[in-house]
Amino acid sequence: MSSLVKEKNLLTRSAYHYEIIDVKEPNLFREFFPYNEVPKIPFNHRIVPMYTPEEFWITDTTFRDGQQARPPYSVKHIIDIYDMLHRLGGPNGVIRQCEFFLYNKKDKEAVEKCLERGYKYPVITGWIRAVKEDFQIVKEMGLKETGILTSCSDYHIFLKLGINRREAANKYLDIVRVALEAGIVPRCHLEDITRADFYGFVIPFVQKLMEMSEQCGIPVKIRACDTMGYGVPYPGASTPRGIPELIYGLVHYGGVPPEQLEWHGHNDFHKALINATTAWVYGCSGANGVIFGFGERTGNTPVEALVMEYIALRGEANGVDTTVITELAEYFRKELGVQIPNNYPFAGADFNSTSAGIHADGALKNEEIYNIFDTVKLLKRPMGITITDKSGIAGIAYWVNNHLSLKEENKVDKKHTGISKMYKWVMEQYEMGRLTAISSEEMLSLAKRYLPEYFGSDLGRLKKMAEEIIVPLVEDIIEDSSFMTLNIGEMETVMQRFVDDNPFIQFTYVVNKEGKLLTKNITQEVDKDKYERFGIGEDFSNRPWFTEALRINNTYVTDFYRSIMTDALCITVSTPLRDEKGGVKGVFGVDLKFEDVLKIDRKMRLEKGVAEEGKGGVEGEII
Repeated sequence: MSSLVKEKNLLTRSAYHYEIIDVKEPNLFREFFPYNEVPKIPFNHRIVPMYTPEEFWITDTTFRDGQQARPPYSVKHIIDIYDMLHRLGGPNGVIRQCEFFLYNKKDKEAVEKCLERGYKYPVITGWIRAVKEDFQIVKEMGLKETGILTSCSDYHIFLKLGINRREAANKYLDIVRVALEAGIVPRCHLEDITRADFYGFVIPFVQKLMEMSEQCGIPVKIRACDTMGYGVPYPGASTPRGIPELIYGLVHYGGVPPEQLEWHGHNDFHKALINATTAWVYGCSGANGVIFGFGERTGNTPVEALVMEYIALRGEANGVDTTVITELAEYFRKELGVQIPNNYPFAGADFNSTSAGIHADGALKNEEIYNIFDTVKLLKRPMGITITDKSGIAGIAYWVNNHLSLKEENKVDKKHTGISKMYKWVMEQYEMGRLTAISSEEMLSLAKRYLPEYFGSDLGRLKKMAEEIIVPLVEDIIEDSSFMTLNIGEMETVMQRFVDDNPFIQFTYVVNKEGKLLTKNITQEVDKDKYERFGIGEDFSNRPWFTEALRINNTYVTDFYRSIMTDALCITVSTPLRDEKGGVKGVFGVDLKFEDVLKIDRKMRLEKGVAEEGKGGVEGEII
């Protein structure tokens, strides 16, 4: 039969007839599939046209094929994931369907709970064996569509089922007939289509199915299953492996409308995604996948990858919410204990991270140079960097700006002293033989140590802790009579003993009420050189620790600040010195180094059994 096809404006043959070739021995295509060699890819150089459907979509088998390769999901897990699939696919049904097992009590409960959600998409469908009794389960569950296993290669028909092609076709057609009589849409899973005799079994069988569909007015769907991942996307590749010819043949020779055709692939040869998208562009509306690609052996086409490819091909999101991919990844990690590879696209911990210093330097100038797209907007994932000995000082700076979410005006650059110190620590680790990347926890601890000014809440806690420890000591020491009389020699003796007894004290001093230094520099031995340029008579009257102690007439604790003497972060506790009548005669001050405050804090927290957020981990302590 021929008819005028409007798209071509030429008389074009539109109907073909094929009969099942009922061979006595299985055709295993040994010329393409020699079991003791890598499978061969045949070409016939027939270039078929792309025939992308007006609408194409994604179907999901996370709860069917995706469960066959992992521990079973609980009912709660299934409901949670189904909710997220609904949000990911959006209101227009980009993720059109979800298929479920229907056999045990848990399977049925999960289906019932998901149906109660009342979502239009994804539509819930079933999956059953090719036995008539199973249709009763589908009807009882109130489902309108179910998958039916209809294996189509001679590997399955002869070697597994032990029957011939004609017997297999008749058995499958009987099952489909029962489904149609029950008013259920049958979805025939053509298992192992990429090792099947395409024109000797697949096409004639599919033609019979389309005849039955037309007669009863119920669509019969076809799922082309690349069970072993043998499919290839190359134009001119021949059946049974060439996907362009397979899809073209199912549509144009088999008579399957694109909206009734679906592709299901496996990743044995790293082609699951490209094969699925090839099926789309050559005339198949449905591409079947699993969240994060879980499935038999090497897995199925990842749903999240199909989502991205869909948007890329269509040029619009059509209601898709790509940020749900990140939510799914977090859920799988935290709730299911799934270890998603760090470099796994769109979902791995480091998928948008670089460890190369030259790349990080580029990212500091413009993130777009080394980031695939705005990962914050589309996935709620800022670009990151994995710190190794190859990261360079620019990589350290980029890590800090990224992980601390610093605004443009607050960002640090690679010239910052704190960044240099962090870089030095990192390089020392590798010089000592380290082979692993620096963890985020270690980097965070380094940042707190060398860039404390960027950790406001931590500084507040540390200030309070320092106040609780030092203020009582300071107020106790000034009870000595020498501080009432300002006897310099005696005060210096007491102050030196105070410093010797408390190694966290960096510097202690007394000034008169005009702010002039009265005592010599009393410091830890290692710090003496840093104070050589300051001596008796130095004017400190403009220092906050001096002015505030006098203003409030009480002990005062400064915020952390960078010392002009040591260029290190420190905190000062100061208190007025009074004579016997209560008159102020001067101010006593004590400086503590930030690093020493950190050490005290860590010791106290560990003694209380509190795990410190920034400890050094297995590679060694930082602080």
